[in-house]
Amino acid sequence: MRPMGTTPLDWSLVDVVVPRPSARLSGVRMAGFRHRARAPVDIAMVAHPSITLLVDLSEEPGLTYAVDGRHRSGSAVVGLLPGDLRATGRGFGECLQIRLDPVVAAAVLGGSTEICGAVASLDDLWGRAAERAEARLRATASWNERFAVAAQLLGRRLGTRRPADPEVVHAWRRTRTSRGRLRVDSLANEVGWSRKRLLSRFRAQLGITPKRAARLVRFDHAAHLLAAGHPAATVATESGYVDQSHLHRDVLEFAAQTPTALATAPWLAIDDVAWPAPSPT
Repeated sequence: MRPMGTTPLDWSLVDVVVPRPSARLSGVRMAGFRHRARAPVDIAMVAHPSITLLVDLSEEPGLTYAVDGRHRSGSAVVGLLPGDLRATGRGFGECLQIRLDPVVAAAVLGGSTEICGAVASLDDLWGRAAERAEARLRATASWNERFAVAAQLLGRRLGTRRPADPEVVHAWRRTRTSRGRLRVDSLANEVGWSRKRLLSRFRAQLGITPKRAARLVRFDHAAHLLAAGHPAATVATESGYVDQSHLHRDVLEFAAQTPTALATAPWLAIDDVAWPAPSPT
């Protein structure tokens, strides 16, 4: 149910900016959003196989995040599988959204397991460093400069923290590239670990089991096919679901809505603009 006094986000009122290739880091994707209207907005966020940093750069109170009856305002970190999450506010103002690959987030955030299934304040994770980062980003003259500053801040944290195990990184990458179709036993064989060790290290470092990660990746692929206008039956087959009912159950679990509703979700409608597919090399 939509909170009283809010309306769905109109993307025609939002300017979206993406960084130049030179400002990009491996495992990090960024987009800048500026909402030009002051009308109340309400948008359901859709689960995605990344950790999301939402840096609120508005000059006035910006977004409030509601999940499981709890509310947070200001800059936030959205973990994997956050549940039924909504972002509301009186216009976005300006917001920098950063999507971190989970194996990168483990280093940037000092361990991503603490926020899996939750939304945390950036202040809680970075302390006073979060306030300093926001101040630097607010002082920039353009989005290109903001992206460069953000890349510098993230790169510095990546360079001082222990990364995920190479075996965990490989297992995650293969889960993404296979769109969640590889079995845990196959991943364990590829990295030379036992199934038990892979389960333990993967969950300890990414906050999610390999099987659950595969389901999330498969759901994400299906969600974008639905948003592109493909019929649910076709999406189920293309995404590796047993049947359409199987797809329906996963969409309900991950997005708290039906496949029909997910197909028109505003959160997915902007993906091709904010998160364009990498250019072939």
